Amino acid sequence: MATAKVIPVGPSELALISELYNEVFSPKESVEYFQRRFRGRYNVAMMVAMVDDRPVGFIIGFELMPTTFFSWICGVLPDFRRQGISTQLIQAQHAWAGDHGYQLMRFECNNQHRPMLHVAITEGYDLVGIRYDSSSADNVVIFEKELP
Repeated sequence: MATAKVIPVGPSELALISELYNEVFSPKESVEYFQRRFRGRYNVAMMVAMVDDRPVGFIIGFELMPTTFFSWICGVLPDFRRQGISTQLIQAQHAWAGDHGYQLMRFECNNQHRPMLHVAITEGYDLVGIRYDSSSADNVVIFEKELP
């Protein structure tokens, strides 16, 4: 298991977030994509996982409702997967959300993304719903977890 240093980052680091995103997901997205996605969102929180001073993963979330924080997206570079980094990112986000008064975490995950489904169960999330996403032609599983 790798020990990552998880650091909060601000809007000035959107180029890094975009670069990490593009190494993990496709299609590629620009800084402007993230700026548009955050428009009108409250309490956008971005964090980057560093291993040996190298950025290897990220997590982004924002307020869904006054008591609920939505974990929007989490990604870890392929060479650093299965080392506990996504768990460290998620736990750091939980701590941040709890420190900012949120009582509930929520995230959604495509049913085909088995590693994140496993992380959700391991981290104590409850499955609270399923919806069909026509853009991915897949079921999306909805998870929630109460924060301490």
